[in-house]
This record gives sequence, C-alpha cells and structure tokens, in this order.
Amino acid sequence: MTDDTAISGIPDEEVLTAFSDEILHLILLPTEQCNFRCVYCYEDFSVGTMKEPVVAGVKRLLERRIPTLRQLHIGWFGGEPLIAQKVIQDISESVLALTRTAPGITYTSEVTTNAYHLDPATAQRLYDLNIRQYQISLDGPEEIHDQTRIQRNGGGSFQKIWTNLLGLKASSLDIRVTLRVHVTPANLNAMPEFLSEIRKEFLQDSRFVVLLKSVGHWGGPNDEEFNVLGASESRQAISELEKLINGQGGGADKVYHPGSVCYASRPNSLLIRATGEVGKCTVALSDPANNIGRLLEDGTLKLREERLGPWLRGWTKDSSKVLGCPLVGLPRSQGEPVLMQIGVRPPGLSRSGDAKVGK
Repeated sequence: MTDDTAISGIPDEEVLTAFSDEILHLILLPTEQCNFRCVYCYEDFSVGTMKEPVVAGVKRLLERRIPTLRQLHIGWFGGEPLIAQKVIQDISESVLALTRTAPGITYTSEVTTNAYHLDPATAQRLYDLNIRQYQISLDGPEEIHDQTRIQRNGGGSFQKIWTNLLGLKASSLDIRVTLRVHVTPANLNAMPEFLSEIRKEFLQDSRFVVLLKSVGHWGGPNDEEFNVLGASESRQAISELEKLINGQGGGADKVYHPGSVCYASRPNSLLIRATGEVGKCTVALSDPANNIGRLLEDGTLKLREERLGPWLRGWTKDSSKVLGCPLVGLPRSQGEPVLMQIGVRPPGLSRSGDAKVGK
C-alpha cells in the first residue's frame, strides 16, 4: 500500500481492490424471515426462503466467475440466515467444489447472525463449509438486551446467545467473532459494566473483537417511538467506551473499526436477495432504488445501469462521505419515492433504513 491518496483520502490499493474484476463480494440472503423481532428492526419479513431457481442461479453465477477470480468473499445475511441452513450448506458445498478447481483463489465467508442457533455443532458445520467469520449483536446486559432483541414468540434471547458465545470461545475453531454492541440512551449507563464483562469473558481471546454501534432510526413500526442518541452524543459516547475497552487490558486491536468505503459503493459487491432480486444495500431492502436487477436461473445477471450508477457515484464525485454510505442523498429516477436515509426521515414519506449495519 502506498501513502498516496487517489480519491478522497482512499489509498490506491483500496481503490484498485474495489474495481478489480478478479475480486467478487456477494451478500446472499438465504431467507428474509427471522426468529427475532428486534424493536428497532427495519425489515418487514415479507419474503421467505430462497427458492431452488435462485439457488441454482447463484451456483451458476459462481461457475461463470470463479475461473477468473483471485478472491471470493460471501457474506450470509437475512432475516436470520441460520434458520435457512440447508440453503447455506447447498450453496457453500457447491462453492467449495468450485474453488478446488481454482487453487489460486482465496475464498472467505462470514455470517451476520443473532447467534440464537449458533450452538457448537452448528459452528463446526459452518466451519467445515469455510464460514469462519461472525458478526453477532448484543444490546447490553440481559435485563436490557431482552427488552429490545426479542424472540418472535416474545421471549428473551440473551442467555441463549451468551451460552453460544461461550461455546465459541471454548472451541478450538480458527474463527473471528465481531461482537457488535449496540449503544442507546437506555443502555448507556450500563455499558461500562457490561463491556467490562465482555472484556473479561471474551477479549483475552484473540478471536474476539468489539464493534460499538449506536442504534439509529433505521425504519420499522417502532421507529418513531425508539429513542436514539444524536450524532454528537453518539460520537462522544462511543469514543469514551472505546477508551474504556482499550485502557483496561483489552488492547487497541480489540475495537473493530469498519473501513471508510461502504461495500455498497464497491462495483464488485452485490446483494442477492432470497427472491433473486439484486441490490447493493442490506438495509434499504424496500427501496426501489436498491433493486438494480435480477439474477436469472442460468447465472446471468440482468442489471439496470440507471439504478446501479448512483450507488457508485462517490468515486466520480470524489466524495468520502458518499463512499462511506452511498444511500445518503442517493439520486432517484423520476417518480421513485425518496425513502429514509441514515436516520433522516423527510416529513410525510415512508421509511427504509441505515447502511449495512448488521442486526
């Protein structure tokens, strides 16, 4: 990597990576259903499990692309992806067979999961499928977490998730676990003690890191009622909490900071929904501007250039802000509604969400 900056402070190497035809980043939604009903969730759960024609299309797309790739990364998202493990296994086994025919390729895979079903046996199965990175959300200590990350049946979820996290720690699996800890006005006072517990239980293990993220107005039925931190409050709170982690034995490498370029800004990153619709952003799922095309059963991608172009505009406008989240200020085709963008809800308009944040 050079010290030169090519676009808006983005290193040359990152620019080349984003535009390389030899790199492919796919985000796959094996289902858009979920066993949770988190109070701040933006999804409507109107779509079910990925059907066989879409599964076949994903496989054939990868058959076409793998011979020309040197890097392939697949991210599993949802809904809750682990309630559709058969789809994950089917596609992953196909990918592993394909990568064995291309020994020069680097293949990595991750899952964004609520971890309710991530018991040791499941973790081992996923590991055998080369899924070795996790992002798992927690909303604070049990009494607070269970008020917001609620099961579909109304029950709490903390104890099951914590047990599964301890199971991951007890394993010898070569994995990376990002504990995404949500920060809200309701849990802020409890965060120092909770992060101390996180540090004690997990951060001495080199496989675990923490990502602190403020919950925003991401859309959904409870959006207007849910209290969130303002931008300046959020920055200050997260800065202080990160210092707490780093200053008490965690080490600076224990706090994870995402890169400055959103995956949705990268030309070689695509989202494939359970329906076969192709998009760029995992949050604005109901936004027409995020429907940029369709995956056909034969593996062909039919993309709409007029919809794709606005997601990539940060590169031509030389804008680090747009590259960081192209959903903000996304240009619209004539007649398309303007949905919510990163916590900014225009009066009287419907809502969508915040850029890929996990759940």
